[in-house]
Amino acid sequence: MMRPRSTLGRWGCRLISNIPPDLIVLDLNLPSLDGFTVLAKLREAKSPARVLILTARGEVEHRVKGLKAGADDYLAKPFSMEELVARVEALSRRGATPTAADLLEFGDLRVDVHQRRVTRAGKLIALSPREFDVLQVLVQEPSRVFSRTELCERVWQRDHEYDTRTVEIFITRLRKKLDEGCNCPLIHTVRSMGYTLRPPEENETLPN
Repeated sequence: MMRPRSTLGRWGCRLISNIPPDLIVLDLNLPSLDGFTVLAKLREAKSPARVLILTARGEVEHRVKGLKAGADDYLAKPFSMEELVARVEALSRRGATPTAADLLEFGDLRVDVHQRRVTRAGKLIALSPREFDVLQVLVQEPSRVFSRTELCERVWQRDHEYDTRTVEIFITRLRKKLDEGCNCPLIHTVRSMGYTLRPPEENETLPN
């Protein structure tokens, strides 16, 4: 049944709460309850759903705001249906089948690839699907420095579009969640190179 456009945002929130989805294509330009509010409610409810936001071309600040709020990817308008389907399929594939050992450990960090579950010092950490994907890349090869471009290739699987600002946003989000209540940060910036995971005892040996 078609819903009046003026109620789409509120109706979407009710639907999400009743039937938890695996993936959501979310237009930011919704009436009554805009896409940012829907996204915020989704993440406040700890929903693990992957979220692809649709934005108007050139609205960089909207893309950044959406990613910071918990979106996993974005697609700028106008777009082709082929690209939309490809992005949805790429998001759906992430984590569907473990590609490494089920349990990855790094210091007091535990990453269960199969269950997509992360703990640090025994505390469960709620990550969005994209945050988990970025962390998985880093923890599979600890101490290796990953450039922003390589992280884009590994996580977003784009061969033509590299947005280093997107990577920086997800690294910031990961740091905030992983380091909360801990004195020793795990993700470090290596100047002019990229990002790496390193144990606390190495903090004095690599530049930040």
